[in-house]
Amino acid sequence: MNILKYTLENITNTYGNEIVGTNVILSVLFMVLALGIYEFVVYRLVSHRAFYNKSFHICIGVLPFFISTIILCLQSNIVITLGTIGALAILRFRTAVKDPVDMLYLLWSVHIGITCGCQLYEVAVLTSLAVTIVLILLEYLLSVGRKPFVLVFQCSVEDEARILKKLEQYTKKYHIKSRNFTERGMDLVAELSVKDPILLSEGMREAGVEKFSLIKYDSDDML
Repeated sequence: MNILKYTLENITNTYGNEIVGTNVILSVLFMVLALGIYEFVVYRLVSHRAFYNKSFHICIGVLPFFISTIILCLQSNIVITLGTIGALAILRFRTAVKDPVDMLYLLWSVHIGITCGCQLYEVAVLTSLAVTIVLILLEYLLSVGRKPFVLVFQCSVEDEARILKKLEQYTKKYHIKSRNFTERGMDLVAELSVKDPILLSEGMREAGVEKFSLIKYDSDDML
């Protein structure tokens, strides 16, 4: 019993600060505002999307405000802490996050809220800068020399080998995704990476392909 009583007294003493000062609240909100805007801008500039999600963009900018103030409340009183844990335990979020990169930005927002709520501003700033550098480097490394395209064209069955041999002059690697046979010939869909799509288009015309489509895509988003 003495051990249990001693433990409860230590926990209670930890939450002795029942009132959070106005200066603390304003400083936390100011840092959250600055880092939230910073993440807001990084998401817009670094994350190149075919379909821009305005709602998600607003969400990652506003979410740190709620997280940081919740952390301030948790530091002030043990009763508030237990009540908050109970309230959050019954919440269920049904919105599915389809892109894994969006999960990264959500975690970034939560990180800003927690670190600023604990007044660890240096951790929040340095982590945000490090994440930005890593995102820019990865975006650059993955885009160097790689321009993915989908090529859709029509040809006769007899001309397939000749056209594919011509295609090898403009790309080192390609994959035939589908072959659809019709009365007039066949429709081919090929995935490839090419540095100069204009030269590829001219090569397809030289090969005698009258009708073809060259579609650029980024990950799963068609452009």
